[in-house]
Amino acid sequence: MFHHIHLLVNDFHRCFYITPSDSVPLPFPMSHGTTTLAFMFQGGVLAAADTRSSCSGLVACPASQKILPIHSHLVGTTSGTSADCALWKRILSRELRLYQLRHGRRLSTNGAAKLLSHMLHPFKGTELCVAATLCGWDGGEKRGISGPSLCYVCSDGTLLQGTLFSVGSGSPYAYSILDQGVKWGLTVDEATSIAREAVYRATHRDAYSGNNVDIYHISSKGWTRRNVKNIMNHFKYVR
Repeated sequence: MFHHIHLLVNDFHRCFYITPSDSVPLPFPMSHGTTTLAFMFQGGVLAAADTRSSCSGLVACPASQKILPIHSHLVGTTSGTSADCALWKRILSRELRLYQLRHGRRLSTNGAAKLLSHMLHPFKGTELCVAATLCGWDGGEKRGISGPSLCYVCSDGTLLQGTLFSVGSGSPYAYSILDQGVKWGLTVDEATSIAREAVYRATHRDAYSGNNVDIYHISSKGWTRRNVKNIMNHFKYVR
């Protein structure tokens, strides 16, 4: 499988990679930001993100989807360049589906993170910008541990396992809520409320985050998307 991935990435690298000397200089600084978060609790994994895509001082899209389903029990939050994130999530989704067809079982969340990191490695040092938090439930496989799992993968080579991650320009503000509110024994409704407040607090201070709060819950039954709510509806969190 990894030999197949290696050939795929090498072909992609030859076709699309442009050396810095050949690239066209940007007419303005491409400042951008986001707020994404994910944490584990007794009910599974909860992932949340804002929906604002920005390009320098411009709000390019107020309703972009920053949490992308990968397969029935795995979603990924996206931070970085939107096009890069969408492309590599589609590639990962395809490879995981092929793995399932070949082996008769799903690849674990940790295995999916290693696979994505392996695919991104040839592009380290280029302008590729992908930072993904893979949120999944491992179970039903012939071997391995059943339960929630969380991994962070970045195109700079970072690969981390943990129970709580927040990524993006608004993450310092989100962590202030998550660190004091996230506990293992939370119910789904309590976890959803904390995630919404964390994103709201981040959007209140970070100019590059805003518009709506998008939330996904991943459990043994698969992923479900909670209602997308406008940030304006969260003024109840202001004390």
